[in-house]
Amino acid sequence: MRSLTIASSGMLAQQTNVDVISNNIANMNTTAFKRQRAEFQDLLYEQVQRPGAATSADNRSPSGIQIGAGVKTGGIYRINEQGAMTQTDNPYDVAIQGRGFFQVTMPDGTTAYTRDGSFKPSDQGELVTQDGYIVQPGITIPQGTIDITISKTGQVEANIAGNPQPQVLGQIELANFMNDAGLEAKGGNLFVETAGSGQPTVAAPGEPGFGILNQKFVEASNVNPVGEITALISAQRAYEMNSRVVKTADEMLATTSQLR
Repeated sequence: MRSLTIASSGMLAQQTNVDVISNNIANMNTTAFKRQRAEFQDLLYEQVQRPGAATSADNRSPSGIQIGAGVKTGGIYRINEQGAMTQTDNPYDVAIQGRGFFQVTMPDGTTAYTRDGSFKPSDQGELVTQDGYIVQPGITIPQGTIDITISKTGQVEANIAGNPQPQVLGQIELANFMNDAGLEAKGGNLFVETAGSGQPTVAAPGEPGFGILNQKFVEASNVNPVGEITALISAQRAYEMNSRVVKTADEMLATTSQLR
């Protein structure tokens, strides 16, 4: 009975859907988190009678007979919608308003990308992420720094004790990708380049196609709690309906087995 396997594929698909929704809800307060959405595709069809097949010498079937085999997860798409700006008053926090990713150096020397601008100075004065990864290009905060200023275009200046003029420390650059959704999530608010994302284009904030920086802000998660709860209810109902199909198919098989 096809309905058993069809309904079971629907239950598996909705289970994946609930997994994605639960991850979104769990990351409601994760800095710069981008919500995801599961996308589904129908499976191959059994061609009992092809559309246009001859039914007699002069007639053809207008629609044919095609019986579907169920559903599968086609992909899980990341929605890179702008999150709200949350003020922190920490001079090292930076939020991107618009497109772009910060670049950080991983322990193995490779480059990862993040929207999380919760930066801190290391014990050596280097600007690093919360996990201690150095922000590219490297910026070092000198001893005696009283205040630090990060402009919307990424220029970093420091007011140093005994020096009436601010000192330029460096320039923060952003990376853009042709397909942001193609980046591979590595956890820790980090992404890495893939063949699907394309190679990065690097430029200063404020350049055409690149966002600007907001100092003393971080980007909040773009998860919409009401939308996620609504999607969760819809997925739950879809799961229940598929389970009901399994139960109905079982009852039909039981009826068949009891025939005398």
